[in-house]
Amino acid sequence: MADRSENQRPRKNRDKAKEKRLGYLFVAPSLLLIIVIAIWPVLQSFYFSLFDLRLNSPTKSETHLNYSIDLEQYLNQYPFLLTAVENEIQQEHSPAAFKDVKEKLTSMDKELQQNPKVKANYKKVNDKLLNYENVDANSSIVPIDKKTAESIQHSSQQIYKEVKDVSSKTKLNQGNKLVGLSSGLTESIVKPNFVGLQHYQQDLSNQRLWKALSNTVIFTIISVGIELILGMAIALLINKAFVGRGLIRATILIPWAIPTAVSALMWKFLYDGQNGVVAKIFESIGLVNNMADLLTTQTGAMFSIIFTDVWKTTPYMALLLLAGLQTIPSSLYEAAAIDGASKWKQFLTITLPLMKSSMLVALLFRTLDAFRVFDLIFVLTGGGPANSTETISVLAYKVMFNQTNFGDGSALSVIVFICVAIISMIYIKILGRDLLGSNGGKG
Repeated sequence: MADRSENQRPRKNRDKAKEKRLGYLFVAPSLLLIIVIAIWPVLQSFYFSLFDLRLNSPTKSETHLNYSIDLEQYLNQYPFLLTAVENEIQQEHSPAAFKDVKEKLTSMDKELQQNPKVKANYKKVNDKLLNYENVDANSSIVPIDKKTAESIQHSSQQIYKEVKDVSSKTKLNQGNKLVGLSSGLTESIVKPNFVGLQHYQQDLSNQRLWKALSNTVIFTIISVGIELILGMAIALLINKAFVGRGLIRATILIPWAIPTAVSALMWKFLYDGQNGVVAKIFESIGLVNNMADLLTTQTGAMFSIIFTDVWKTTPYMALLLLAGLQTIPSSLYEAAAIDGASKWKQFLTITLPLMKSSMLVALLFRTLDAFRVFDLIFVLTGGGPANSTETISVLAYKVMFNQTNFGDGSALSVIVFICVAIISMIYIKILGRDLLGSNGGKG
């Protein structure tokens, strides 16, 4: 018997291992999808946040870890600058400084072509430019050592300074052209734009970020709190049996079905300080002193976006809570009514405890959605007035696209992700503690 039981143990272990592998096999497609759609963009954003990426700067439009030279930029300036300098030298009243400029130009070009990596692509890029052909980045951007890069950079800056000084003191035939070409020559050296965690350090010490975070938290807490209360009231109402219940349910969902950008634009007209219907009503009932206050004052603008968000997303909250209400057996309410419990007592002792999991899901989804709000505020107020309604997502958009600072914008996106992750963990920790504890006991 002992031998038999010992033989059965490895078999059971093998069966468990097989079931475990089978389970991972079933979960693998979902995990792969999560990695591709959710985790990889965050990792990519974090990588970009470590660089000074700026689309308005030719030398910082891509990530660079080493020194390089942009041969296309260099050859678009150097030959024409050299020709223009030679033409000025041939003039009757030629500045003596231009002979020194010519020597520096030829010396710099000679030093550059002595580099084996540069020499291999120099003629290739130059021929393409002469034939008006497109130059690919692999041929144009050539890595060079730091010493050569600093020497070329120093020489080009000296040339630019001398040309600019001569141009300001002497009337030249092609003064503006010479200054422009020499200025462009200084931009041919591509420096490493790795800055590490510098963007995070700057952002976390920037008052604008903390103001945006406070605006986001205020908007999230107030809007989600109101939506929870109104959503619960609506869910309790449409959960009862009455004539036309299906039509009422469909009607309530209309605000949520309208695209957010369309809703925001519609409410922008309704809040208009001259012709807005809602603004006129609020002024008539004394909610605001002037119709224009809704979008031109800090308090009015915050109230406006919260009111619009509550109008739009309360039906979504009600829909989630309604699903939870329908899972509660009616027999519990009947038993409570027989025991003499009032409707309010039934709500506190039956509805709320049994609705905890549904409320967790509804609050989690709505809080994360509200914290990441962008389109509503971008269309309705643009983050104004004076950044009083600017949320963290709107700030990230402005930095990334308006300022074309992709490095800092990526850092702000990562900060948004971290905040969302913290919110998720808090919800699961606090609101899901009892639910997870009961499941753990069953397990």
